[in-house]
Amino acid sequence: MSESLISPPAKKNFDFIDSIRCIAMIGIVMEHSVYVGTYVFKGLNTNHLVYMGLIQLSKFGTIAFFLLAGFLIGDKFKDYSPLVYFKRRLSNTFKPWLLWSLVFLFAILFKEWVVMHRDATFDYLGSLEQTLKIVYLFSNYWFIINFLICIAILLIFRKYLYSNFLGLVLLVASLTYSVNIYFEWFEPLHTTAIFGFVFYLWLGAKLHQKWDVVEKSIQNIPLFIFLIAFGATFVLSLNETAYLWSIKSTDPYNTLRLSNILYSMASIALLLKIRNFAFVKYIKPRETTFGIYLIHYIFVYSILPELFRPLHLPEVTQMSIGMMLLYVAIRFILTYGITWALVNMLSRSKIKWVVGR
Repeated sequence: MSESLISPPAKKNFDFIDSIRCIAMIGIVMEHSVYVGTYVFKGLNTNHLVYMGLIQLSKFGTIAFFLLAGFLIGDKFKDYSPLVYFKRRLSNTFKPWLLWSLVFLFAILFKEWVVMHRDATFDYLGSLEQTLKIVYLFSNYWFIINFLICIAILLIFRKYLYSNFLGLVLLVASLTYSVNIYFEWFEPLHTTAIFGFVFYLWLGAKLHQKWDVVEKSIQNIPLFIFLIAFGATFVLSLNETAYLWSIKSTDPYNTLRLSNILYSMASIALLLKIRNFAFVKYIKPRETTFGIYLIHYIFVYSILPELFRPLHLPEVTQMSIGMMLLYVAIRFILTYGITWALVNMLSRSKIKWVVGR
């Protein structure tokens, strides 16, 4: 047979990765929509545990994003050299990230200026320094800085990308942050954990390398096993959060809690088992997921409070469970719905670069 008639091997379809990333983003938006403070409750009463549970339910999103990004890195390295891939990531993510992070920065500064200007002289330099920390260290905009550093680390060790020893070193680095939550040798917030998430990027690349074997294993394991793992790790994570809250930890909801790592893995495994989510195609995940990440927190932080202010609602701690569930559901629906509509519109415009991909 003529060599020219031989068809190239078919490229594998990984569209399900976009679907799972979309669900992970829904989780991240849910977490930010629910969260109104760490120590707003006075004790571990029923309302507080429900509040913790709602936050924990969505806590798989960050680790899922790193792992799935690593999976796609393993796929893209077949088509691009590491340096070309890194340049593409910078081009697609950094410019829109910088734009929206600056929008958020100026939105906070403007709000502070409006509030402070009425009563006192506005400290521009002091406010700017504090706001820079809020935006780039303690809000969702930490992710891209961390993500690009993680990619750079893997590219530096590209020769050993699939080395189990490299994975072990990166796992130890991640678990160091897990232990530090209790001892606080250094800043314990997961948003400042520069080397805490490289392992999950590596694990995603390793998952891609072994995907044929892993996929068969997932197919052969009954669904109820995944559901049991999901439920058990959820309860374990909730208990660890409650304990950390009781000892007044700096960040009881830290993503790098050992229990949350297990919960995230169980959640990802369950999503890989189910895989097909029909509703996701209507959300257009490839066009909207990154844009929703970029914009939703501005809405949560700067706009959502102003929408609810005229209603004079009681604090979450004073609401009944039913009212609290309704309140956070409305917050989530407004945040995700309005953000999605804006991103969808921008993605079809001449300035679609502002929402990246």
